[in-house]
Amino acid sequence: MTKDKKATVSKKVTKAPKEREDSPVIDVLNQQVANFTVMFTKIHNYHWYVKGPNFFSLHVKFEEMYNEVSQYLDVTAERVLAINGHPVATLKECLDQSIIKEAGKNLTAEEMVRDLSEDLQKLIEQLKEGQHIAEEAKDEMTADMILGMITQFEKHNWMFASYLGK
Repeated sequence: MTKDKKATVSKKVTKAPKEREDSPVIDVLNQQVANFTVMFTKIHNYHWYVKGPNFFSLHVKFEEMYNEVSQYLDVTAERVLAINGHPVATLKECLDQSIIKEAGKNLTAEEMVRDLSEDLQKLIEQLKEGQHIAEEAKDEMTADMILGMITQFEKHNWMFASYLGK
């Protein structure tokens, strides 16, 4: 192999994908930016307002989750930027686009866990669709990033189901 061919191969490997603003992958990622923004605030709400005999364990679990969701929000928005998109960045946009609804008031600890479990199930389903879209677009980096999120959300949902006795 000549030097010219090696340089060409190297450029192909390191070159970032050129997406467009109307890209289905950007749409998938922006949907998750909106979801994670609302979810972050919702979990914070539950972290602050949880009461009862399971306060300590749920308070810690909710903190773990909102920190994780915060990281997902950041890496997802940065991925949108990396593929030449523009992440949704206002609360209004996020509330309008999110499949996650804001936290209810005066929920019991069990209702909070049930609500988050239902949200996680919605996210898992939507993320699986998004992973497929990324794979179809040959965007392996995005598909892999989404797979990691699915794995973690499935683990959290299993824990919540166990908490609820399911």
